[in-house]
Amino acid sequence: VHGGVADSVCVCAAAVHVLQYMDRTYVTQQHKAPVFQLGLDLWREQVVRQPQIHQRLLAILGDMVSRERAGEIVDRALLRATTQMLMDLGKPTYEEDFERHFLATAADFYAKEAQEVIASSNAPEYMLKAERRLAEEVERVKNYLDESTEPKITHVAEHELITVQMKALVEMEGSGLVPLLMDDKYEDLGRMYSLFKRVDDGLALLRSVMGSHIKEEGRALVNDPEKTKDPVEYVSVLLGMRDKYEASISRAFADDKSFRNTLNQSFEAFINQQQRSPEFISLFIDDRLRKGLKGASEGEVEATLDKVMALFRYLQEKDVFEKYYKQHLAKRLLSGRTVSDDAERNMLVKLKTECGYQFTSKLESMFTDIKTSRDTMGDFKARLAEQGEELPLDLSVQVLTTGSWPTQAASKCVLPAQLEGACETFRQFYLGAHSGRRLSWQTNMGTADLKANFNNGKAKHEITVSTYQMVVLLLFNEAEQLSYREIAEATEIPAQELKRSLQSLACAKGKNVLRKEPMSKEVEESDSFTFNDAFTSKLYKIKIGTVSAQKEGEVEKQETRHKVRGRRNQHDKGGG
Repeated sequence: VHGGVADSVCVCAAAVHVLQYMDRTYVTQQHKAPVFQLGLDLWREQVVRQPQIHQRLLAILGDMVSRERAGEIVDRALLRATTQMLMDLGKPTYEEDFERHFLATAADFYAKEAQEVIASSNAPEYMLKAERRLAEEVERVKNYLDESTEPKITHVAEHELITVQMKALVEMEGSGLVPLLMDDKYEDLGRMYSLFKRVDDGLALLRSVMGSHIKEEGRALVNDPEKTKDPVEYVSVLLGMRDKYEASISRAFADDKSFRNTLNQSFEAFINQQQRSPEFISLFIDDRLRKGLKGASEGEVEATLDKVMALFRYLQEKDVFEKYYKQHLAKRLLSGRTVSDDAERNMLVKLKTECGYQFTSKLESMFTDIKTSRDTMGDFKARLAEQGEELPLDLSVQVLTTGSWPTQAASKCVLPAQLEGACETFRQFYLGAHSGRRLSWQTNMGTADLKANFNNGKAKHEITVSTYQMVVLLLFNEAEQLSYREIAEATEIPAQELKRSLQSLACAKGKNVLRKEPMSKEVEESDSFTFNDAFTSKLYKIKIGTVSAQKEGEVEKQETRHKVRGRRNQHDKGGG
């Protein structure tokens, strides 16, 4: 065929040379086909489209392509010459007399091969095969087909290898999308993303399956009572889960924004099914800002806070988060237990950026109060030094603005005489400097450091306790044994707070500086208490915490959600 068309072209060229005058005059005037074109037309109609020759031509070309697909080496030069001959006869000839048949047989070939391979391979193996086949077809076009064939054969191969099989591929047991995600198979996931991106609805299918899987995994977490026992661990698992899918998106899915949107929508869908998520996220931040970030670099602190903020954005009840965050921040600030002021303010900036000034205004006021309190205490001690006055104890007062701090009912507590006198000295100083203000002592928020002697004075310890616990312990300087009712009458501490304080002092293993009769885990009004002179500890400094109050019940939780949506307009000055 190749030689025949070459000879035909030579004959046509010779005829054109002889008949060029006719071509210029008669052919032009009569609007006839040029001599050269007539020769090509005759070749096409009498040779190429002659039924037996045409059938034979397609069979030979098809067989050579099939053998090449099977891995054999074929005469590409002959194939190239043949397809070029067809193009020389006109693109319609190439398309109608070769390309149409070529595409149809390719579709049949890949449909059959896809079914065979997917039945005998796992998903990664199938995708490797499909990727190679698609590359082969592109290379085949470059070697001996017209470039206009490339998008057509690519579409055929993509349809049969990907579109038809993509649902089965994604859902393939043990090696589909979900197993690949679970096992962090970034290379295989990247190949799946690249292949599915080629076809309509391919990426939409991946996003749908990924989103459903994340929601299912997330719901299992938030609805598991065992997993939600430890708030810090709960949030850590959430962060780890999010990091895992973030890594897949960035490393396998080309950092595709649409996949990140699916991730965010999925997290938002399940994280709000756990009503305590706002509280748990605040508790996680509290843990990290109290101790979890100690020794961390500035970059590590920033990264941790950014990850937590990602979870915060999913919360629908951000006002509930604010209520808990304010409580936890208050405890950190008042106890001085924060790893870094910079980290605290960095977190505040992030919340402000996310939710606006109104959200953080009172939180910022809390920081202002702490700084102002330091300055006030400096002025107070300077005044005492000027007057040559010395307090019987080291007093530290933090003046808090009512309305900016968590709401606390004024607590009643009878303070020891020495402490009462020191507080009165500060009160006079403060009100003298700030006329028109009122101080209300929040004894339930205070702490104290006590020096205690045990074992007949042979063992000495420094004990850090709450103000309530301090008031209780100092009673035992004057009495060896006291009943619950005697302690309650002497201190006037609210019943629930008193029971928690006594429970911490008498029932906490390793920190029981009091003895309780009868011995039990709960404090009853019929109990009596004595100082535990036999108490021992390897540590000189001992911190005795307060047993946590009972968790909010469902009614209290609902009340919390209603309260946090308003009623924040108390602005009179208070203290503690």
